[in-house]
Amino acid sequence: MKAVFDDRQWRHDPKHFMANGKLLPSPEQPARIEKLLSGAREAGCTMQGPGDAGMGPIAALHSPEYLTFLQNIYTRWRRIPDAGEEVIPNIHPANRSDSYPRSAVGQAGYHQADTACPIGEGTWEAAYWSAQVAVTGADLLAAGERAAYALSRPPGHHAFGDLAGGFCFLNNSGIAAERLRMRGLRPAILDVDVHHGNGTQGIFYDRDDVLTVSLHADPVRFYPFFWGHADERGAGRGLGYNLNLPLARGTDDDAFLKALDTGLARIEAFGADVVVVALGLDAYEGDPFQGFAVTTPGFGRIGAAIAGLGLPVLFVQEGGYLCDELGENLTSVLTGFEGA
Repeated sequence: MKAVFDDRQWRHDPKHFMANGKLLPSPEQPARIEKLLSGAREAGCTMQGPGDAGMGPIAALHSPEYLTFLQNIYTRWRRIPDAGEEVIPNIHPANRSDSYPRSAVGQAGYHQADTACPIGEGTWEAAYWSAQVAVTGADLLAAGERAAYALSRPPGHHAFGDLAGGFCFLNNSGIAAERLRMRGLRPAILDVDVHHGNGTQGIFYDRDDVLTVSLHADPVRFYPFFWGHADERGAGRGLGYNLNLPLARGTDDDAFLKALDTGLARIEAFGADVVVVALGLDAYEGDPFQGFAVTTPGFGRIGAAIAGLGLPVLFVQEGGYLCDELGENLTSVLTGFEGA
């Protein structure tokens, strides 16, 4: 399997994270890259860098207003007297239809959903190349590869068309799916991260040309709280093209795989001819977020089940945070898929 990564993705190094009112180190550390690279190599992946497809594939899903913000906000923020080292919002609009402010502080509140997506000096560059990694992975599939792995970091599935959140800035999995659709394919996005892919859902919610399926911890008491419930099925032309499968905290291998069967059946019913897997490894029993109890062998079973679709698959890295087994869990997914 070919794997794609760019060294410029190291440049995003977030310092700020808040949980339950307490300041903590960000779980989305650059050190994740080392473990994921090791896991990909252990799975036998051949590493390569991405091409540069420019802004087109990114702007196909993200508004020019938002992209202008991401590219310029750090420089603008540093002009504020006594500003912090990172762009962190402290106010948010009550409604997305509220007026658009001119100030950097106001725009940060408009375009950043929470305090888990601080923007530093290297954030835009890293996010841009993270998206290009996903685009290159999509192009590999369009050129005939059976599977590819995109080590996209920072991750992307919490990013809406004009809103960052949950460590995410550009929706890498969505960008890849749209790239495949533009190449004449019929993509489904399967999100197996422990957190609901709310940004992905939001981008495609009223569309019928991309199916979105997400397995995740029930958001009634888990991030992102406001999205990911079972009754969210899509809207307009997209009604019936979004499937949420919220699961109880502590879900183990067998229960996760049973729900996965439901998701895979929906992908078959959609008539997909390519699948983008938003690959969160934070469903692991030892992940810092402690949402599910999937084991390392369980990830191999997940990979094998996805392979059972018989479709080309692009694995795009989402969550999965620092623990000793992070790389092993990636190896398990990819070898499970390859060996099926």
